[in-house]
Amino acid sequence: MIVLAIGATGFIGARLVRCLVQQGHDITVFHRGDTEADLPDAVRHIHGDRNALPNHRDALTEAAPDVVIDVVPYTEAQARQVVDVFGGVAERIVAVSSSDVYRNYDGWRGASDHDPDPVPLTEEAPLRDTLYPYRGVEGIDFEYAHDYDKIRVEQIVMNAPDLVGTVLRLPAVYGPGDAQHRLAPHLQRMDDGRSTIRMDERQAMWRWTHGYVENVAAAIACVATDSRAAGRIYNVGEAETPTEAERVQQLARVVGWDGDVVAVPPETLPTDVQAPGDFRYELATDTRRLRNELGYEAPVARDDALRRTVEWERAH
Repeated sequence: MIVLAIGATGFIGARLVRCLVQQGHDITVFHRGDTEADLPDAVRHIHGDRNALPNHRDALTEAAPDVVIDVVPYTEAQARQVVDVFGGVAERIVAVSSSDVYRNYDGWRGASDHDPDPVPLTEEAPLRDTLYPYRGVEGIDFEYAHDYDKIRVEQIVMNAPDLVGTVLRLPAVYGPGDAQHRLAPHLQRMDDGRSTIRMDERQAMWRWTHGYVENVAAAIACVATDSRAAGRIYNVGEAETPTEAERVQQLARVVGWDGDVVAVPPETLPTDVQAPGDFRYELATDTRRLRNELGYEAPVARDDALRRTVEWERAH
């Protein structure tokens, strides 16, 4: 299969490309070229600005992709350019979205007071009532914060007139290279030899689906190369979502930390360690559709994923 991937040189994208190459697919990557990721020699590169995709139409269409994977579609304008350039050229577009499209995300961040939607959230769960979740939010250091919205991206991709769309809603992704260092705060406390880790009692029972980066990349590759995924939306992430307290305990077993996770009233915690968010709204997603329809299986087991992440976090 001929695959063209947009923006596939970063945390998730580079692993996705390596996965596709290992499967024997013909891969072209479109990216800015500011840095060259460690990709296999067989991968072809087209350099350019994804915000000016039509300027590179000839080079992109010459690649004659069967499938286009957009790893970083942040805005409506970006999605429109992709479907415009590849409409009638490729058979399908796969867009990487996020579980932040769900209405519970607005509740968690304090932008809605609706009754919490039951979890795990299926692909049919209610979406946010408001668009552009980061517009006007102080402290967001993100180039596309004003126009970011995966709901608009999904709508454009799934309604493209000359392309069949597929959408993947990603979870919180962790692993080597995670710029957010999701596991670092708890790991640091364990490595410091603390006997307890205190946690807001509301957060301790809260659930948010995670995904190890190599497993997420494998899920994207699975969807991109299976025609049964055409026209479908899939949640991606771990098969079962633990509570936050259980997640810390899983990390503790891998690290060999024998301390206790102690749930306490939030007012007893120092202000700087109080976690943000309204924990009535859980972000656990139902990922069975991907497994049931396409036979997806995560290639890296949870404990191995945690060990690899711990090794990287300690080195960085």
